Amino acid sequence: MISQKKTTRKTRFPVKLAPPETESRHEQGRHTGALKIIPLGGLEEVGRNMTLFEYDEDILILDMGLQFPEEDMLGIDYVIPNISYLKGKEKNIKGVILSHGHLDHIGAAPILLRELNYPLTIGRDLTLALVKRRMEDFEKNSAHRLKTIRINSVDDKFSLGKFRIEFFEVEHSIMDAVGVIIKTEHGTVIHPGDWTMEKDPIGREPLTYNHLSRLPSPRILMLESLGATDSRHSAVTEKDMYKNLFEIIDSSAGRVIIGTFASQVSRIGRIIEHAESVGKKIFLDGYSMKMNIGIAKDLGYIKAHKDTIQPISEIGKYPASKVVVICTGAQGEGNAVLSRIISDEHRYIKIKKEDTVIFSSSVIPGNERTVQRLKDKLYRKCDNVIHSDILDVHVSGHSGAKEIQEILRQIKPGYFLPVYANHYFLKEAAILAVKTGFKKEKIFVLDNGSQLEFRKNEVKLLPKKADTSYVMVDGLGIGDVSDVVLKDRQMMSEDGIMVVVSVIDKKTMRLKQDSDIISRGFVYMKESKELIQEVRRKTREMVEKYSRKNSFRRQEEQNNNNDNFLKNMIRDEVSDFLFYKTQRRPMVIPVIIKM
Repeated sequence: MISQKKTTRKTRFPVKLAPPETESRHEQGRHTGALKIIPLGGLEEVGRNMTLFEYDEDILILDMGLQFPEEDMLGIDYVIPNISYLKGKEKNIKGVILSHGHLDHIGAAPILLRELNYPLTIGRDLTLALVKRRMEDFEKNSAHRLKTIRINSVDDKFSLGKFRIEFFEVEHSIMDAVGVIIKTEHGTVIHPGDWTMEKDPIGREPLTYNHLSRLPSPRILMLESLGATDSRHSAVTEKDMYKNLFEIIDSSAGRVIIGTFASQVSRIGRIIEHAESVGKKIFLDGYSMKMNIGIAKDLGYIKAHKDTIQPISEIGKYPASKVVVICTGAQGEGNAVLSRIISDEHRYIKIKKEDTVIFSSSVIPGNERTVQRLKDKLYRKCDNVIHSDILDVHVSGHSGAKEIQEILRQIKPGYFLPVYANHYFLKEAAILAVKTGFKKEKIFVLDNGSQLEFRKNEVKLLPKKADTSYVMVDGLGIGDVSDVVLKDRQMMSEDGIMVVVSVIDKKTMRLKQDSDIISRGFVYMKESKELIQEVRRKTREMVEKYSRKNSFRRQEEQNNNNDNFLKNMIRDEVSDFLFYKTQRRPMVIPVIIKM
């Protein structure tokens, strides 16, 4: 079963509790600066969520998320926020608050926390546990450097420098999500992180946010707006979703394979609980899936009999009617479990016609084509494919248009800043706000790097932006892949590559033999012999021309600049020649070897 009960472990870092009342006039008089809100990511894309709050010299950070690579970011693992604005200000950072444990909010933490000398980090149990595990995966024995404050409940209040921090409950698709209140002399920031509004929740009353309207003015609402164009999803409830999922599990004669996000801990826990109640076995697959559920079990959030969850290697020992597989890969990621199952590359699972495959997840914007290809492959192999277009088997963790308008009515903010989505979602959220009667001049649709300054009841957008250029992570490299490198990769992916290797006599500067040609992704060499021979002939002509031009020079005068000149000649001439012949321009790489 699932438990929401909190443990009573002590925090590893002394907590400075805020006094129950607001600051005295004497304390307020010490604050002469302004409150600046500076988003370093999350306002022009889905992911890379990170926002700075700067008050006098004190800095507070909310979230440290990653962004998954776009289609043209070939070979890139993920993108993280650019923290160059914080260089030299590390000592001013009073704390990092993590709203919840999704990777677009904590994924960059192992890198950025290290770069910022491990500032105080605040979050709920599951969020902090996921960060620590990710830190250990990134750098062994790094988690012990983390200084943490555990949010025991939403009644906790902290003072972090000149910031007074409070919290409020939110609903989202991962346990331990929390909304953040940041109180300053110049305004009260209200930030739910990611959120939804469940109309008919299971086991509790629906959450409302009317109490936030009583916070000190001006209230500045920063609202995640990914669902601003969605006017439908509020009709789907948790009860409907679980009813459908459980009926499928109960009635399926074959195996049930559920693809979902590894962060859906609560949903996975309920599926495990139900499967156990009807005598079925659960098989978890996918590194993040097993890791997250393991952490949730350690925290007491998921409880199951030791025989209910079985290793995937044991799946063949049980009849198909007793098997429920919960795995990652519903977004079509190439190496994820569901993709490997559908492509017949999984070691223990081969899709059969009588199996039932459920997509219990929404499609992340940008993944539509990949997911569609995955479904096409699956429909060829299986007769029972279920997704949200057919049956309600998923509830989004992001509220839609009606809920955005409802939370605006409940909180009654003085200023509205739509955040955490692509620009057009933010603009649509602004339009929704105007329709509720909100004044346009009180709405700010910011870009990454914008600096919005609040001073008492005055607000202005500063002309200078913080640097938010991409910092890309490629293997062990962080920020060492530039736009130039990406363009090179794009060129190679589109038109291929041709390497021209020329062995030259260092005395005569003439070719010793015909150049070797290596082609990858451009032409199939066995079927393009004539073209390859023409490239060799062109190369020989250029080397001969070069050797005649430089024959008067003594050997000791032949230097690297001469070699570079020859390489440039070969690259330019061969590239133009290939384009003339094929209307394609592969990357040409000349290699000169002197012997």
